[in-house]
Amino acid sequence: MRITTPFTRESTAADIVAGVDLSGRRAIVTGGASGIGVETARALARAGAEVTLAVRNTEAGHRTAADLSATTGNEAIDVRHLELADRDSVAKFASDWQGPLHILVNNAGVMAEPLTRTREGWEHQFATNHLGHFGLAVGLHDALERAGDARVVSVSSSAHLRSGVVFDDIHFERREYEPWSAYGQSKTANVLFAVEATRRWAADGITVNALMPGGIRTALQRHHEGNAEFEAVAKDFAWKTPEQGAATSVLLAASPLLTGVSGRYFEDCDEAAPNVPPARDGVAAHALDPAAAALLWEVSLELLAR
Repeated sequence: MRITTPFTRESTAADIVAGVDLSGRRAIVTGGASGIGVETARALARAGAEVTLAVRNTEAGHRTAADLSATTGNEAIDVRHLELADRDSVAKFASDWQGPLHILVNNAGVMAEPLTRTREGWEHQFATNHLGHFGLAVGLHDALERAGDARVVSVSSSAHLRSGVVFDDIHFERREYEPWSAYGQSKTANVLFAVEATRRWAADGITVNALMPGGIRTALQRHHEGNAEFEAVAKDFAWKTPEQGAATSVLLAASPLLTGVSGRYFEDCDEAAPNVPPARDGVAAHALDPAAAALLWEVSLELLAR
């Protein structure tokens, strides 16, 4: 049965946590110093959670932490360095974590950037958006299990409709690089992670869901600002505010309405219906394919082990 909630695309993160008490719960938000990450962290802090901002730029992280404390009255805001495209940074972050972890919001990302490779030769969007978050979640598995009822939130995008994971050339070593296809592949991987993690981790008390936050004007679009084609589309797009864009993430992270729900893809605070082309909403069948999800898990483990 498809899950729906009383919330809508106009709902804000603050609406989601109204009356929710997260006291005693610990949360990590990657990319928590910009865009919807800030508002996701703010809502969790407002509900009483101890929030860690996992960020590349710790100076910006500390400025954000001060703002969050000032606006929520919650002083339990921590800042830790994390570079998702650097597996050593990911491993260190996970190994340094002490105690249980109740909420992990895999929010950070890059979008449709020019071709960039990591030192391993991995395509940077796949490395950042999927492999970094995959390695982080796997590295924090024991902490999540220790919590007893942990939630992992995987921020995907409707761009997953553009491409499944192309397993025979994930890193564009033979095919021509196309920024949006690479982004779409990485966003499909975010959903497939939720599918396979649900199968593997359900018995550990860990639920994992993915979501499309909606279109929000943030630094995520920095590679396309001023591009005539992008701006023509953007002019008529139904943009959300960052507070609205964070709502579905916070719903999956904190709402009692989602207790026990796992392995699904949400948009506008409801579980998405199947995509029917040429519509640009809903969830593609390739993103929920259990065989692809299982294969991606094994491929990801192999890549990170090299």
